[in-house]
Amino acid sequence: MDLELREARKGRILAFMNSDEYRPLTLKELAIILSVPKTDVNLLKEILDELELKGEIYKSGRNRYGLPRHFNLIPGKLQMSEKGFGFVIPDDPNEKDIHVSPKFLNGAMHNDRVMVRRIAYNEGKKEDKRDEGEIVKVFKRANETLVGTFIKRKRSFAVIPDEKRITENILVPADQTMGASQGQKVVVKITKWPGNKSSKPKGQVVEILGSKNDPMVDVLSIIKTLHLPEKFPEEVLKQAERIENDVTEEMIKGRRDLRNMKIFTIDGEDAKDLDDAVSIEKTPDGLYRLGVHIADVSHYVKENSPLDKEALKRGTSIYLINTVIPMLPPKLSNGICSLNPGVNRLTFSVFMNIDRNGNVVSHEIVESVIKTVERMTYTNVYKILHDNDPELCNRYSHILDDLRLMEELALILRQKRINRGAMDFNFGEARILMDNDGKIIDIIRFNSTIAEKIIEEFMIVCNETVAEYFYWLDSPFVYRIHENPDKEKLLNFSNFVKLLGYRIKGLSDIHPKALQKLLEEVKGKKEERLISTMMLRSLQKARYSEQNVGHFGLASKYYCHFTSPIRRYPDLIIHRIMKKMIKGEMSEEERNRYIETLPDIALHCSERERVAEDAERMIEDAKKVEYMQQFIGDVFEGIITGITNFGIFVELDNTVEGVVRLTSLEDDYYILDDMGYFLKGERTGKEYKIGDVVNVRVVRADRITRQIEFVLEEE
Repeated sequence: MDLELREARKGRILAFMNSDEYRPLTLKELAIILSVPKTDVNLLKEILDELELKGEIYKSGRNRYGLPRHFNLIPGKLQMSEKGFGFVIPDDPNEKDIHVSPKFLNGAMHNDRVMVRRIAYNEGKKEDKRDEGEIVKVFKRANETLVGTFIKRKRSFAVIPDEKRITENILVPADQTMGASQGQKVVVKITKWPGNKSSKPKGQVVEILGSKNDPMVDVLSIIKTLHLPEKFPEEVLKQAERIENDVTEEMIKGRRDLRNMKIFTIDGEDAKDLDDAVSIEKTPDGLYRLGVHIADVSHYVKENSPLDKEALKRGTSIYLINTVIPMLPPKLSNGICSLNPGVNRLTFSVFMNIDRNGNVVSHEIVESVIKTVERMTYTNVYKILHDNDPELCNRYSHILDDLRLMEELALILRQKRINRGAMDFNFGEARILMDNDGKIIDIIRFNSTIAEKIIEEFMIVCNETVAEYFYWLDSPFVYRIHENPDKEKLLNFSNFVKLLGYRIKGLSDIHPKALQKLLEEVKGKKEERLISTMMLRSLQKARYSEQNVGHFGLASKYYCHFTSPIRRYPDLIIHRIMKKMIKGEMSEEERNRYIETLPDIALHCSERERVAEDAERMIEDAKKVEYMQQFIGDVFEGIITGITNFGIFVELDNTVEGVVRLTSLEDDYYILDDMGYFLKGERTGKEYKIGDVVNVRVVRADRITRQIEFVLEEE
């Protein structure tokens, strides 16, 4: 059957079930009411089965079909805790999360798509309590394969999952181990899921990754755990190979030729996918004319082509310390799309005329062709602007005035953002330094310099300009939104900073300026990183959306991601929309198609972004554990960043975080306060609170659990 017709029938069935009069019906009853010919009853059954697999409808034990709500069910994703309980995050964003205790999981595992039935309501009696539920059905399993450590017991074999939110070991029959040895990292395929009672999951080893102590096995394990793509499908690579290696004269036709301009890139030393370049000049009337030139990936990656489908599936490039899982094949990402120096490249250019106050007074968006004059690095730009390095100043004398003008403009733009209330987090990030064999040399805290700030400010103002322009054109679009903070989380954060002697004004209708003021107050103080981190946790996560609600963190009414189409799919789809709008090719049919498809694309890209963040965090944690193994027994100074009923979390100056277990505090019995901000000794009255500076000794660095343990050292 034609796909379009099949989708139309699904829509008709769902619309019928969504009517107020509908009551769950059997297959036979549905066929009669929907006037389905006998020859098409099997097809109706197929469509119902498909809808059931997606969780859009539910089939009861009495073989009656209806929407989940007809059976008091809620579809959603199960997120487990390491302690054995879970929460179902409903598909409907208006529904609250539902707590599920271990006895009501009924064989569901972390990240499974499930149907849950509420069995107890909180009714608002306690703010920190949630509705209770029981999982009735798993309609999509998330973990066909798992990565873990192979263990041998007396007469049995099992795999301990690396994902600690999967609390059951996977039993492996003796004839399905692939000859794995004790302690090896393996991939296990689940052959039998846990049942409604207490049956254990079973599986077979399908790949041996190597010894858990091999330098790169932890990276490979995380790639396998998160099911990250390791290679491109053959048809995608073949399509990439057919793309020309050079820009032809035919491609340049109709584009603005900017090859005589001083345009250059500024990136990290290791970057190979250079998707943005910049230019600057002063206009006769004293305005800054900033040019942001972005790789025109949409020229090469056509909609619905194999390249496009794979790019959408991946959603984003993933950067894993010393390796990259790119969104596009290297032929494009490092080749024809990358704005390498001295070669012709197709681009999308945004020119902005900006006044002394940082206001964009006019702008122009054009398809263009450029030839960058230099490939600058952040390190060299910093040495030129901050250190006035004579050798580098001489080497890059032809763009020296441009760099200084860029610094001038970047500081103006930054000050404008700060004045309007944009939050400026500057607590540093971990920079893991490794040798060629993948062994860690050092971990340092890295703070961005003026070189990074130049590119950051230019990309922000460009993204804002593009988003605002297409918002007022009433164009279908993908915005980068950051919603206002949850009031309960913000109140908890306010109570937390009060303990450290700070106050936040205007909680009832918070403006980002109030939070930015707090960040300025703590700048340079020992609690700066702690307060910045806790503030970040109290905010919503930025995401992609077809609806514009503004960006709270940037204090911006209009924002999008336009500047990195080599490594982010939302940027690529925005380029396509922009081209159609600029050329007047956005037909009503095309417009309606975008309106229909953009919500799902935005949601998918947000989810892929979270997977990428998880991968980067997990690998960073693994490498930190590996690094700290050499310091067992050594003492470090750190700051208390969190307190739970089982331990105190302490972060060292190099960003490494570990836990001090309460069982190791032998001088007293410590009680956790209701808000979880401090511990107090029952007998001595001694306190440990968030923000305290303490000395800790490293006692354990476990590569399997990716956890570091400390014990407190007396002063």
